[in-house]
Amino acid sequence: MEEKDFGDYPDRNGPDQSIKWTRIPYDQTPDLSRSPLEILPDARERMLSRLTFLYGESEAKKWMPELERIIKVHHAFKPQELIEAKKALDPRGRFTERDMVLITYGDAFKGEKGENLAALHETLQTHNRGAINTVHLLPFFPYSSDRGFAVVDFRSVDPKMGTWECIKEMDVEYDLMFDGVMNHCSSGSQVFQGFLQGDPRFRDFFIAYDSPDDLTPDQRSKIFRPRTSDILTRFDTLEGSKWVWTTFSSDQIDFNFRNPEVLLDVIGGLLFYVRHGADILRLDAVTYIWAEPGTECVHLPQTHAVIKLLRDVLDFVAPGVAIITETNVPHEDNISYFGNGHDEAHMVYNFALPPLVLHTFYREDATAISKWAQGMRNPSDTATFFNMLDTHDGVGLMGVKGILSTEDIAFIVERAGEHGAYVSYKATEDGEEPYEINTTWWSAVNRDDSDEDVAFMVKRYLASRSLSLVLQGVPAVYTHGSLAMPNDHELVKTTNHKRDVNRGVIDSDRFAEELKNPQSKRSHLLRLANRLNLTRTRQRAFHPQGNQHVIMVSSDVFAVLRTSPEGDERILTLTNVTPRQTRVEIEPAEYGAPETRWMDLLSENEWMTEEEKLKVTLEPYDIIWLKPLAASKR
Repeated sequence: MEEKDFGDYPDRNGPDQSIKWTRIPYDQTPDLSRSPLEILPDARERMLSRLTFLYGESEAKKWMPELERIIKVHHAFKPQELIEAKKALDPRGRFTERDMVLITYGDAFKGEKGENLAALHETLQTHNRGAINTVHLLPFFPYSSDRGFAVVDFRSVDPKMGTWECIKEMDVEYDLMFDGVMNHCSSGSQVFQGFLQGDPRFRDFFIAYDSPDDLTPDQRSKIFRPRTSDILTRFDTLEGSKWVWTTFSSDQIDFNFRNPEVLLDVIGGLLFYVRHGADILRLDAVTYIWAEPGTECVHLPQTHAVIKLLRDVLDFVAPGVAIITETNVPHEDNISYFGNGHDEAHMVYNFALPPLVLHTFYREDATAISKWAQGMRNPSDTATFFNMLDTHDGVGLMGVKGILSTEDIAFIVERAGEHGAYVSYKATEDGEEPYEINTTWWSAVNRDDSDEDVAFMVKRYLASRSLSLVLQGVPAVYTHGSLAMPNDHELVKTTNHKRDVNRGVIDSDRFAEELKNPQSKRSHLLRLANRLNLTRTRQRAFHPQGNQHVIMVSSDVFAVLRTSPEGDERILTLTNVTPRQTRVEIEPAEYGAPETRWMDLLSENEWMTEEEKLKVTLEPYDIIWLKPLAASKR
């Protein structure tokens, strides 16, 4: 099989390239004594063309000076050290094998009032063994609902969690991912309250109708809905009743991106996040940002143009900052947000992966995921997948539409339900269909009422998680998944929100006490998970741009041969997805790996080819990562 040749690829042996610049803070005030940043002609023309596509030539020329001002002000906050460091940044080295992301709420761990972020940081310092180098802080702003995603104030830290200083302290040790909640704001936000009170500045910040009938039944039927609620919500305003566009809930008011002032406000806000420590910007629900009645209102050309403009701005003024798009939609639509591989997202959420992994372990059959993964390829040498299994929402199902049959999806939903999961639905022309499974990953893989041996359950659990570690991309784990938390049904009873089954606050003291017992589930889990994760982050073959070859060796085994970007290091990963012992035979030379002696990086057992074949016996849920023996001792 032909392998990519990246030549002298960056970050071969030295420290992460990102370390050179992400640890350099922006100044607290702009230095306006320096000459303003010069907007290069090609960058200016590119950004102007995006605005022209969105708003027409005259509006684009009207608003382009304001966009340039926002960019120049951001640059004025940069210390000279940061300006110099970013000159040497190679975009191909933005993500490496050393990247692993923890997805977490700022108040995931119980702390004193106003110290939840500090409690999170302390827990990371105590229990992270070096595998996690990036923290995705879910919305930490003041909010009114949806656990942070109905933002009241986009530029403040919720005082119940902490302060910007807490985030600054965390940024010293970790790359940080912030949420750009671009699609909507809270009904309690100052902006929306201004709209209700007739403030002329905010008149066109939202999509509002004088009557619900202004959005016709035909138009309504075409809108792709992630919820079953009405698309319009009635509000009393100074100018009478208005029906306002609300994609997700009556408390989450969609912005009107057809107003260029909204887009420029968002760009200014995202650059504000960059100055406060954001190394990755997660564009939440970005597929819904451009509403066009008469269409599905998703994946519109205008939506892609907005993302491309954001990419243009970042590439010019903050080239080390990455964009990740969160679009829980069918796989082919999802990967369209890569653009051409260089002009939209640096990463996309790999939404097909979680339900495929559940299908694999429920069916005890790796065939479907192996066939899908054979066609999984990075679109360029600067873009890759975000390989998560669990998130704060649960397990989205849209990603496998067209990959798994309707019957297979129904089977996943049914089996997860037997494990105690809830199901959220979306509206369709024919009624409703399952949109996501609300569950923790532990409870999805293991029954909470099971009498199985805990060590066996942990082994199954880690086998399922290992699939996200071996595929091309950057792996991520949600806090509750990293600690194998079970479903929190009591919290759901209290809040009546299905997603809260996976969002409970973790008692730090109780967690620490449990870890003192080496026989406890979490103690056992963390010992094995730390070994797995650290091994993964130390192997060049797991570089996000390293080649991968998915081998259909057995329906019992998910097998992937990973190769470093330089083509000189290889790891053959084998995962038994069944509770049965199984045996496989592979001819490594057939896949460009002629070595005869191999070592399992996890167990340190040695293997030799016999008659040019590796004959490997895997116990139930075994994970084996084989590396040529000479290379494994480097």
